[in-house]
Amino acid sequence: MKHLKVALLALLLVTGFSNVNAQDENNPWAVGFGVNAVDFYPTNPNTDWGGNWFNEFMNAEDHWNIVPAISRLTVGRHLADGFSFEAAGSFNKIEKMGDMSVSDYAFWTVDGTVKWSIASVAELGWWEPYLLVGGGYTWMDDYNTAALNAGVGMNFWFNDKVGLNLESKLRQTFESDLKAHFQHSLGIIFKMGGTDTDGDGVYDKFDACPDVFGLAEFDGCPDTDGDGVIDSEDECPDVFGLAEFNGCPDTDGDGVPDKDDRCPNEKGTKANQGCPDTDGDGVVDIDDACPTVAGPAANKGCPWPDTDGDGVLDKDDACPTVPGPASNNGCPVELSEEHAETLKELARTVYFDSSRASFKSETTGRLDIASKILTEYPNSKFHIEGHTDSTGSEAFNLKLSQERADAVKDYLISKGVKAENLTAKGYGESQPIDSNKTRSGRAINRRVEIKLVK
Repeated sequence: MKHLKVALLALLLVTGFSNVNAQDENNPWAVGFGVNAVDFYPTNPNTDWGGNWFNEFMNAEDHWNIVPAISRLTVGRHLADGFSFEAAGSFNKIEKMGDMSVSDYAFWTVDGTVKWSIASVAELGWWEPYLLVGGGYTWMDDYNTAALNAGVGMNFWFNDKVGLNLESKLRQTFESDLKAHFQHSLGIIFKMGGTDTDGDGVYDKFDACPDVFGLAEFDGCPDTDGDGVIDSEDECPDVFGLAEFNGCPDTDGDGVPDKDDRCPNEKGTKANQGCPDTDGDGVVDIDDACPTVAGPAANKGCPWPDTDGDGVLDKDDACPTVPGPASNNGCPVELSEEHAETLKELARTVYFDSSRASFKSETTGRLDIASKILTEYPNSKFHIEGHTDSTGSEAFNLKLSQERADAVKDYLISKGVKAENLTAKGYGESQPIDSNKTRSGRAINRRVEIKLVK
């Protein structure tokens, strides 16, 4: 019956505190087991067998009662701010009451104790001293009484879970026949009870990502790419990136993250979505057909062509292959019928030495007349065309036609026609106006034409 009372009281103590707060920040519970020693001597100065307070306090050989077996069990749960509650039960055999021998009294205790850890206000590393105070009940043979307890203890932690416990407390009894005594204990203590669903070492209570394996420095959340930005906040969780871009990389270092960069491997500008615009024409290089030459977007970044060189772009030129003034949409301006006919006749009677660019003697007089007509148009531009028949190679004819056109141009300049008003180009045999199969046709095709440009 006596042992049943002890078991029931222990059960009530543990059950009554089952809803108290955590054992520590990570583990709500702690259990321990070990041995205990009971010493009546240094607490009973008024007896024939006891000594003054704390006299021979550590005289284990003469005064301590120890059972060589597991004789103490504890269950504890932390309260808050370094405080915890512990329920403990122990048994012993009392053979020594101070200097007096007794006949193997059975000794049982059940205690409820509040502990305060000094480590809660000081960083002490692996050792944890504490103070305790509480109450309990003691049965010894035919004696039993309640008791007030106070003492000190020390936990030496081997790791986060397992430690060695050393404790000493005074049990001040209320029954005069069961004298006050010290109870010392030594045992192993285990912290437990924390739930770590994902097994990352961060308990669920403190794990911001309890179902995903993570890192303690990120409150249990993962950082898959190791860039210091947790996956839940990382817009590129599988690629190492920069915090300033929410974990996304900027490969070319242009300040535009790769996910927003049309040209992630080429340094560009934010205005161009991370792409370069080498020629500065507003068309980025990847869309620019002429990336090194400025041109309008409407022509894919390329300049509009001016095939005939008349200053009127082909897109606006009604006659893109024939020079003409802008005022006439790029087409040639007609001379007066009289002058046009005169220039036409004069040009056709310009003769050259065979296969050469030198004039025959009778030609210069005709060019003099042409120069007088051209000087009547000081603000107009004229184009001199040189043409040949198909006799000879095409390359030779093209070269010869250019030389003859240049010869006419140079002569007209020497006669007072403004150089800036004249252009000359040889077209070789490419623009016949008659058949090259007949002698008369070839003679007609060998010609120089002077045309008004603008």
